[in-house]
Amino acid sequence: MNTPTPDAATRRTAWGYVRSLLPAASDYRDLRRTWRGDLLAGLTVGIVALPLALAFGVSSGAGAESGLITAIVAGVVAAVFGGSNVQVSGPTGAMVVVLGPIIAAHGTGVLAIVCVMAGLIVLAAGALRLGRAVTYIPWPVIEGFALGIAVIIFLQQVPAAVGTRPGRSPNAFVAAVESLAGVRWPQVALTLGIVALVAAVMLLTPRLHPRFPGSIVAIAVAALLSWALHLPVTTIGALPAGLPAPVLPSAALPVLGGLVGPAIAVAALAAIESLLSARVAASISDTGPYDADRELVGQGLASVVAGLFGGMPATGAIARTAVNVRSGGRTRLAAVVHALALLLIVSAGAVVVGTIPLAALSGVLMVTACRMISIATVRSVVGSTRTDAVVFIVTAVVTVSVDLIYAVLIGIAVAAFFALRTLARSAGVHREELPGHAQAGDERIALFRLDGALFFGAAERVIERVGEIRDAEVVILRMSQLQVLDATGAQVIGELIHGLERRGVTVLIKGIQTRHMRLAERVGVIAALRHSNHLFDALEPAVEHARSHVLRAAPRG
Repeated sequence: MNTPTPDAATRRTAWGYVRSLLPAASDYRDLRRTWRGDLLAGLTVGIVALPLALAFGVSSGAGAESGLITAIVAGVVAAVFGGSNVQVSGPTGAMVVVLGPIIAAHGTGVLAIVCVMAGLIVLAAGALRLGRAVTYIPWPVIEGFALGIAVIIFLQQVPAAVGTRPGRSPNAFVAAVESLAGVRWPQVALTLGIVALVAAVMLLTPRLHPRFPGSIVAIAVAALLSWALHLPVTTIGALPAGLPAPVLPSAALPVLGGLVGPAIAVAALAAIESLLSARVAASISDTGPYDADRELVGQGLASVVAGLFGGMPATGAIARTAVNVRSGGRTRLAAVVHALALLLIVSAGAVVVGTIPLAALSGVLMVTACRMISIATVRSVVGSTRTDAVVFIVTAVVTVSVDLIYAVLIGIAVAAFFALRTLARSAGVHREELPGHAQAGDERIALFRLDGALFFGAAERVIERVGEIRDAEVVILRMSQLQVLDATGAQVIGELIHGLERRGVTVLIKGIQTRHMRLAERVGVIAALRHSNHLFDALEPAVEHARSHVLRAAPRG
């Protein structure tokens, strides 16, 4: 029998790893059964996605054309190469929040470069199998992040809603307030009227049917009235009837160096939002689990290709994905059809789409932002525990006032602090009675049980509790119930043993776990014992040894 050589086995493993990140025929194994539902779902999502793609493109500063290109190009690429069967990708509100300040600071000329750089970073994260890292983000951080994004999206629409230009501040709240200084009558009445009309249509049409595309009807009504009444409001303007030719972006090295930070921020957001959306999609559909690493590869490729065509970075879109699932989408065909439907609409009706008032798009995003905020979810988080409420509020406030990526990092740091504090409180040092019948000299033996987690956050409590013993000649440390031990905890135990031995107190260790033994040996816990036979596996021999030691040390009469 021939045994594969190590090189052949390595190549086979490597190829299997690469294949797991690439499209496969199994992605479409249910297509014969689901294709009708996929087509209908794709058309439905395409109608829902049109106003959002236009609005997100305009709101980011990249333009409506960029939003449409992203929804079309990235929508196809992410659907084919991504790790979810029902995920719908394109421009999103969260990406607009990050991208807006970048475009404001560096101009639209850097958009393609940032898009490609961020896409390559996300792709590399998938290739390195970092997809499961999102599971380490606590729920209060995610919800606080989402709340902050919703607030920013709403604030970003204020200038267009009142018919003025955005303020100069990079902070959404300050910029919204600054934009109010340029309000002019009766212009503000026209734009606010359009916003109110769009909001009313979007809020009332679901009462007719839950799947009624209220946003597309709302902007259609607003565009028709604006055209019929010749209202002096700003519109989207001319759009190309189709996709532009791809162009490879280029920039000087100093420019690229200055864009590394923004690209990392965009990539981090794209990865987090896409994986969260894919996880939600898997939880509300019966299409099977998602592959987190492949999802990152697909989203990275989508952003790279979108950048080549003049689009913006793409992510998985939770709202459009949910519409896809509710409309009957079961395979990747639905997301592909959604992108093709957008391409058809733009190719056939670019002139009509260009007459949509910007205020109408602001109305769409304002309603979308309000729908992103779930009062029930906010109550659940705030009412769960005090620490979770603090993490939620801190994340939301930092998201609005500082930066999205900082918000996630600070939220995780705050959550980690509270988690470590809780873990530290689980560490216990308990003095116990010696087993069996009491004997002479037992009062000079102290038996301590260490349990819970002994790590850097709780180690000092051990020294304080055990080190204060003054009436013992022998101390027995029971470590069999210790669940967590890190280097700091082991080092503290070593220091404790040295300190007690210097005072003439003999220390015995009972039941140190096998998984902790290697660390204890390396840090010097075992070496700190007076004799190697002061390490015991069971309590009875340890107590017997302690009693014999006390008897030997007792003065003879």
